[in-house]
Amino acid sequence: MWPYFPDLLATPVPRYTSFPTAAEFGPQVGAGEFAVALESATGDVSLYIHIPFCEAICWYCGCNTNRSNRRERLAAYLDALHGEIALVGARLPPTARVRRIAFGGGSPNAIPPTDFVRLMLALTQCFTLDDPVISVELDPRSMDLSWAGVLSGVGVGRASLGVQTFQPDLQRAIGRVQPLHLIETCTELLRQADVASINFDLMYGLPGQTLADLDATLDQACRLGADRIALFGYAHVPQLIARQRRIDGSALPDQKTRFEMAERGHRRLIEAGYVPVGFDHFARPGDPLAEAAASGRLRRNFQGFTDDDAPVLIGLGASAISSFPQLLAQNEKNPGRYQMMLSRERLTVARGIQRSADDRLRGKIIEDLLCTGRAVIGDALIDEAAARLGRFVERGLAELACGTLVLAEAALPYARTIAALFDPYRGDSIRRFSSAV
Repeated sequence: MWPYFPDLLATPVPRYTSFPTAAEFGPQVGAGEFAVALESATGDVSLYIHIPFCEAICWYCGCNTNRSNRRERLAAYLDALHGEIALVGARLPPTARVRRIAFGGGSPNAIPPTDFVRLMLALTQCFTLDDPVISVELDPRSMDLSWAGVLSGVGVGRASLGVQTFQPDLQRAIGRVQPLHLIETCTELLRQADVASINFDLMYGLPGQTLADLDATLDQACRLGADRIALFGYAHVPQLIARQRRIDGSALPDQKTRFEMAERGHRRLIEAGYVPVGFDHFARPGDPLAEAAASGRLRRNFQGFTDDDAPVLIGLGASAISSFPQLLAQNEKNPGRYQMMLSRERLTVARGIQRSADDRLRGKIIEDLLCTGRAVIGDALIDEAAARLGRFVERGLAELACGTLVLAEAALPYARTIAALFDPYRGDSIRRFSSAV
């Protein structure tokens, strides 16, 4: 289905969950710049709350997270998070309406359910909530009846499970052992809690993984009735993520096999009735994500492809990133320093980047290409685009005509690579980013 051109995939590229990417963040943006952006926000706003704790740390994971085995450390972090909620909420104008709340991590269910309820109460008290869609990332290994009751009680409508693979030998190879019955039980508990949309995060390109392994995992995900599936290529960057050094790099599939796995997953999920959303998400017909893709309303943010069209996303918690039309701002990553700043009632933004007019233009092109496969190229960039797109146009992957760039259907695995042609920051890609597929 997809033509394989290895030379076009040779350079690692960002996933483009923001533009500019976090690799370009620096100290030129701090608490002052964030405060100005925050105080001018209005209209629809989304919140992201980062819980950087897990009961066990998976070797493949690139998230900012720690083990939750020390309850004092967990309590200290949650106290600081409550302080940040109050501090940020007080600065946000009352005309800003929160329409979405997403809890991520780490694993939000690494904290006690009662603490999750306390966080929701704090958000209700400190922000203007307008019947928000509430979503949460969950670890199936620590899901139980008490958590299901809390999710139902606060009205969580969407949940995402870190499944990765159902194959026991592959689970051991990446340090995430979770027997099938745990995921089955978790899925059933979520259904009983009236969670309307359940997402499974799956991965290809794992050490020792075969096409047959991928087929078996996809079959199980479909059997369990996942409403959404995100199928990611494993990003092996042990030079950046120390815990990945425990994974046997010599057992990783080569690029051609990764390409075959991406194509196989795409084809099998479509055959199973899923609607393709961008290059690595899939949703059942009727799911809001599938509807957004069909109607051209699909967006891309730090959670990946989304139907969230809010222009402002406010990140709360250590390392959380906030996005404004003119600014990207990231909180202090280190939980200890994050807590110390909040003990002094200080906003915790430590780095970020101002979005210039050129950044916004290029960011729109990149997002449109990834979400819809087409983008209008402004006069300022048309000559640059024509010069850089030659190899893709010659092979029938893209067409540039009348100022509009259109990707061919077969260009899907090359979408990030083509989008990266519009990224002037892309320098040391091999060191900083993962495989293009």
